Amino acid sequence: MSPRTNDSPRGSGGQDAPRPAEAPEASTAPSAAADAPRSPSPAERVDALRRFAAAVRRGRGLHGASCAVLLAVAMTAGAVAVGGDERDAARAAPGVSRAVGADVLVRGDVNLDTAIRSLQAHVRAQPRDFGAWAALGLAQVERARTDGDPSRYARAERALARSLALRPGNDQALAGQAALAAARHDFAAALDHADRALERNPYSERALCSRIDALVELGRYEEAGRAATVADRRRPGVPVFTRYAYVRELRGDVPAARRVLHRALDSAAGPADVAYVATALGNLERGQGRYGTALRHYARALAADDAYLPALEGRARAQAADGDRAGAITTLEQVVARSPLPGPLVALGELYEDRDAPGDRAKAREQYALVDAWTALARAGGVDVDLDTALAAADHGDTAEALRAARAEWNRRRTVHTADALAWALHRAGRSAEALPYARRATATGYRDAAFLHHRGMIEKATGHDRAARASLTAALELNPGFSPLNARAARAALKELEAAR
Repeated sequence: MSPRTNDSPRGSGGQDAPRPAEAPEASTAPSAAADAPRSPSPAERVDALRRFAAAVRRGRGLHGASCAVLLAVAMTAGAVAVGGDERDAARAAPGVSRAVGADVLVRGDVNLDTAIRSLQAHVRAQPRDFGAWAALGLAQVERARTDGDPSRYARAERALARSLALRPGNDQALAGQAALAAARHDFAAALDHADRALERNPYSERALCSRIDALVELGRYEEAGRAATVADRRRPGVPVFTRYAYVRELRGDVPAARRVLHRALDSAAGPADVAYVATALGNLERGQGRYGTALRHYARALAADDAYLPALEGRARAQAADGDRAGAITTLEQVVARSPLPGPLVALGELYEDRDAPGDRAKAREQYALVDAWTALARAGGVDVDLDTALAAADHGDTAEALRAARAEWNRRRTVHTADALAWALHRAGRSAEALPYARRATATGYRDAAFLHHRGMIEKATGHDRAARASLTAALELNPGFSPLNARAARAALKELEAAR
């Protein structure tokens, strides 16, 4: 592994090869910059989700197109054309708008929102700059990952299409399409786009990383490992190192994953890289039950970027696992107020349930309703959310819907995560005998996750495999005793029953 770092974890526009000849003049179709509405603030977005969730509770007849229309109206209420914003951005950050392209997303000192505004201003002034259109599309994808606004994906799609219209087959836009498809959880398409980009430019870091991501999410772990080795040879750096570490973790080699992430942190050049890698280390250590170490990594991440939401979420989860429930609730409330994604929403709801103070049950139900609202919005934005639906609904919603979603996701891609989701959905639907092979498959690669082990143990207990259930539940609690405020308690109760029955 080379210690050199080339790019921020936010990704790049992929300007790695000489540009071919200029494309013919683009069509006069409306531009993705000119027709983009103002993005709502985090408070506006959360309020919109709450209003939508309330509307669904009042009228269960809202489905399909009606959901999409209501959400679109709610999420863009008061939006204006971005022309004024673009002119303001051009005045506020002229250096960025003149230096668009991969470097805008590489530099850790450039905020993604600033980059997007500046790129919008640039493509309005220079609409034939295919590289800037590609960078704008990728920036919208990366921003959607962090702010939980899937409506950005349509804007990204338009910008990438414009780039390809200007320069057909350019690797920057193809790599952007790979990132977009991955963000929408269409991993087969992501792999195809990444392969096409790499045919044009074998050194495109974004395409190399998207290829690893797609193979991992399709459950093709051996191929993902080879892809990570190729990427490390061609473009060593933080984005590749972190993916290499995750592939090792999925194979059960946590020490190797830890070593790689520490080397990546040593090579991190800017605040964005430090925040990204330190958070990855925090997540790894938290999953191993090393909460103090995890909290130190999250602190380092937040010292580099005090607004980095993944670090805040990780810190909240580590606080909860380490017994600081009040601190965890306060931190998660900050996270969901800015980015109402399913993971932190469910975690906050469970913490409310676990605290069980007056009004907490209602607060928990609101978080779960927001998950439903977000998944409806995501579907309207073209995102496959069946895995999110299965995981949330199995414990906090409609078990029949959880099973439908888990089966659909399993039919698309066969990973340890989809195997676990299907196993748990089957168990919660009262079909534990069918669930057991999937639970075993989820733990077959060597990947050690306390939630997976808990699910397997509960399924083994339900099917009369008491000895195996004791082993699985014990392993879950020894690995990560605070993996979930509710399920860790359930695991301890189940283990107590099993021990009493011996």
